Amino acid sequence: MSVLAAVTLAACSSSSLPGPPSASQGIIQNRAVPAIPLVDQNGTPTTLASFRGKTIVLAPMLSLCQEVCPLTTENLLLMHHAIDKAGLTKQVAIVEYSVDPERDSPARLAAYAKLAGASWTLLTGSQANVTAMNAFFYVLAQKVAEGSPPQMDWWTHQPLTYDINHSDGFFIIDSSGHEKFATSATPDVISHSLPSALDGMLDDQGKQNLNDPGANGQTWTVGQALSVLGWVMHQNIPAVT
Repeated sequence: MSVLAAVTLAACSSSSLPGPPSASQGIIQNRAVPAIPLVDQNGTPTTLASFRGKTIVLAPMLSLCQEVCPLTTENLLLMHHAIDKAGLTKQVAIVEYSVDPERDSPARLAAYAKLAGASWTLLTGSQANVTAMNAFFYVLAQKVAEGSPPQMDWWTHQPLTYDINHSDGFFIIDSSGHEKFATSATPDVISHSLPSALDGMLDDQGKQNLNDPGANGQTWTVGQALSVLGWVMHQNIPAVT
């Protein structure tokens, strides 16, 4: 589900710094991000302001997503690898925040991070504070009925009782705490393959999204996202193959 103009982002060349994305590529803006209280997967209270001095790649998610979030996590894993290889891990923070605080406790997010191999920060919080995050970033999140037959919860091994339809995409927040770019495009995992732990979370729609990511709208790849990140940071950040 999308609420922002989604994009096809032009990757930068290896010989020049990436230029600004055009208006057709996404929403370029300069908005100060509020310090909404949240908690990370270790149970530590925090806000996005605690990352001041770093450029943030922020994405909405839920640990029980069956259609898109495992694809987002895979692309973020590949982005993290590229950021690490470029020597920028102290300058960039990848952060995901859950739109399902009812189920996504810090302990569950920690288990998701371990299962997925995600070494970055995952955030949750009270419903009121998550709703405030959604409102600021124009993320829609709506509880809906679980499919039939229901998927199984990978953590409790019990049938799921509901799902959350939510906006996809990502946001770039600069080192001064200002949102610079937003898109609600869906992730395109170019390899069309996921690690087994993430692949096992997908339902039939998720597998379709993996194999035919453009069927439901515009998409973003790792290389394209790195181009936008590089534009914000005035750096060339090559994708790692």
